[in-house]
Amino acid sequence: MSEVKGTDTVYEGRFLRLAKRGTWEYVSRKGATGVVAIVALHDDGRLVLVEQLRPPVDRRVVELPAGLAGDTDNTESLLVAAQRELEEETGYAASNWQRLFNGYSSAGLTDEALTFFLATGLTRVGPGGGDSSEEILLHEVPVKSLLAWVAERTREGIGVDAKLFAGVYAALEMMNSEK
Repeated sequence: MSEVKGTDTVYEGRFLRLAKRGTWEYVSRKGATGVVAIVALHDDGRLVLVEQLRPPVDRRVVELPAGLAGDTDNTESLLVAAQRELEEETGYAASNWQRLFNGYSSAGLTDEALTFFLATGLTRVGPGGGDSSEEILLHEVPVKSLLAWVAERTREGIGVDAKLFAGVYAALEMMNSEK
């Protein structure tokens, strides 16, 4: 998340900065060196998802395990952040990690870029559920049933993070190309 010449700070809070470049306003995250999202797959094809309250949309949202890199240690690598977030949010560790791709979360709104990882060889190592500020529910959903499962959650009023589909698509494409 870089500063570009000609950028003015409109507002700066504890975690976010509202910036303006020309007539375009956007948000930058403070105190992090990156963002990671993890597609965690069991050998039997179950996808590990998390659900948590997201105040900006005033509802619980189903999403990939994800989080900030460098928010407590600015030398933390993206891979180490992904490993930490997977265990913290889900209670799983993975023996195999592959970097999938980088992409912007919402290029018209924020300069935030995410790095997606595929995690396989999962082993339960802890309770998950997030840190003391989070109330994370864990879901394990067969990838083949993902669309139907998401449709049911939507009918129940649960939101869905669209990045979930980008990550799963990239993971499945990578796995299919390696066969």
